Amino acid sequence: MIRCIAIDDEPLALKQMAGYISKTPFLELVDAFENALDAIPFLENNQVDLMFVDINMPDLSGMDFVKSLTNPPKVIFTTAYSEYALEGFRVNAIDYLLKPIGYADFLKSANKAKGLFESQPSQTEEVKIKNDSLFIKSEYKILRIFFKDIKYIEGMREYLRIHLLNAKPVMTLLSMKKMEEFLPDDSFMRVHRSFIVNLNQITTIERNRIIFDEDVYIPVSDQHKQKFQEWLDKNFLV
Repeated sequence: MIRCIAIDDEPLALKQMAGYISKTPFLELVDAFENALDAIPFLENNQVDLMFVDINMPDLSGMDFVKSLTNPPKVIFTTAYSEYALEGFRVNAIDYLLKPIGYADFLKSANKAKGLFESQPSQTEEVKIKNDSLFIKSEYKILRIFFKDIKYIEGMREYLRIHLLNAKPVMTLLSMKKMEEFLPDDSFMRVHRSFIVNLNQITTIERNRIIFDEDVYIPVSDQHKQKFQEWLDKNFLV
């Protein structure tokens, strides 16, 4: 599935675009925004593959919004003014949809995006392991992540969010099961269906919950409780 957001200051146009995305089998609508400024913090914390962005918006135009992003997702622009088409392609837009937009034109652009994504190497093929780190693909970049810098890993459907000690979380398209295979089992343990923790970073445990920060409580599920307790017993000083 291609994870999408839609941005348009016109409520009816936004509703139409959200509807088109939702009815297209290979697209997943993860959120919709009437203001580009509201989408910025969302993009910082969520994996998005494709954006449908209106160019003509107040406060921050769609074009300036895309230019402001360090590593923007792929984009398809929408607008009522054809003169913006050339400028759109200058920022590597996949396509340009002229309003009013019919579903046939939308689907043509969506299929163009689908073909582009399918031509790229799969994310799992990009994972490389070193003795002290792994390389993963995230937002069209290859990042090196040292094992010692990982606090915990959170599963989010097809994606993982890797929480780091002194950096922003990193999102990557990978399953929890596959990530478990890559991590050294003497330092990492899956404690819940949605969480893998770095055992070396655990400092506080309370009522079957691992506390990493004041507001981060990771539960130890019944399925993984025995294994975690065995590790705890080996490291517990009476």
